[in-house]
Amino acid sequence: MKGMSMKKNEKLSGWQVTETTEAIYRSADLFPPVPMNQDAIRAAVRQILLATGEDPDREGLQRTPDRVARAYDELLSGYRTDPVALVNDAIFEEHYDEMVLVRDIEFYSLCEHHMLPFIGRAHVAYIPNGRVIGLSKIPRIVDMFARRLQVQERLTRQVAEFLQTLLQPRGVAVIMEGVHMCSMMRGVKKHDSRMTTSTMLGSFRENLATRQEFLDNISRGAQPLAF
Repeated sequence: MKGMSMKKNEKLSGWQVTETTEAIYRSADLFPPVPMNQDAIRAAVRQILLATGEDPDREGLQRTPDRVARAYDELLSGYRTDPVALVNDAIFEEHYDEMVLVRDIEFYSLCEHHMLPFIGRAHVAYIPNGRVIGLSKIPRIVDMFARRLQVQERLTRQVAEFLQTLLQPRGVAVIMEGVHMCSMMRGVKKHDSRMTTSTMLGSFRENLATRQEFLDNISRGAQPLAF
């Protein structure tokens, strides 16, 4: 993965990083904030069409390279999402020390192995340590990491570690359930298979009762993952 191979200073190049926000930017695992090379994507898509035997100049395909380039710009926007602007100061001092849970967050991502979609839902919880975050920000954080070339295991970990860095809570728990098109449309072709991944940090990892409370909460009223 390109972002994983960059040196730390290269990954933060171009971002307005300060001493107080550096850890947040590092945890977001970003690319430099430069536009995606859409001309190169359009040219590559045209070559793919030619390689399959298609005619990229026929009516239905004439604008396909441009459509794909614009789609990737949206689907992979998470690499260039400013995490500080995303949070937008929506962190508040609050003396609340019980679990905060946002469940059934829809997400859409692209498998980095086949560049096919995987979609699902995330359940995210944390136990505050004097600070809480605005409700809408947790789904936005999930989207920031989902809109990349991903594997579900890393996506789950990145969401949890980012919240831990951002809020310094007593604990963070993230569970993701996903349906992967690469195992439905090709290869093993198992339409009903589901993948579940989890990351437990702090009290969710250390305290069985806390972890069980989280699991009980997300199972209560849960519906089967279906698409």
